[in-house]
Amino acid sequence: MFLKNRLFVSLNLPDNVIEQIVSLRDEISTDDNIKWEPKDKLHLTIKFIGDVPDEIKDQISKELSFINQYPEIKCSFYKFGFFYRDSKPIILWAGLSADDQLNNLINNVNERLKKFSILLEQRKFNPHITLLRIKNDPGINFVNNFKNFTFRPIFFTANTVMLYKSILHPEGSEYIEIKNYKLKELEMWWLLIENKN
Repeated sequence: MFLKNRLFVSLNLPDNVIEQIVSLRDEISTDDNIKWEPKDKLHLTIKFIGDVPDEIKDQISKELSFINQYPEIKCSFYKFGFFYRDSKPIILWAGLSADDQLNNLINNVNERLKKFSILLEQRKFNPHITLLRIKNDPGINFVNNFKNFTFRPIFFTANTVMLYKSILHPEGSEYIEIKNYKLKELEMWWLLIENKN
């Protein structure tokens, strides 16, 4: 019997970016009865690891330390959208685009985790943050208001990656920080690359 650790890796977002997204969200929908995802849980999951025992958790934390050598990532939020199941919306998300460093990072994380028998995600990576988990039909107006809403892209630089443990409670999930990985400023990263060559 071992203690399970439900782990995932996320790209953390600057507070001011989260505030801008939440402000746009509230501009579109003013319904006070909607149970939005809390602001402190808004993040971009780049790898869901799943349940692992304590000793594997610690090994994974150390293995991912290579992330500290990665450059910060240029990103932008540019639209809202939905995931569907049986033609019904189940997730409202804010869509994100990023430079090639994000895909490079994800590929390297996957490669490093192979030794722990962590399965590769079969679905194509769709960078987004979850704003709402939809349990009841919100109505076509709600869906269309978000799908048709346009805004100027929110540009930002992401400089922190986090290994989290997720604990499931009846009232929702709780995220606990396991390890914080600081991405290098681009200028510093280029200096490191030049010194290696």
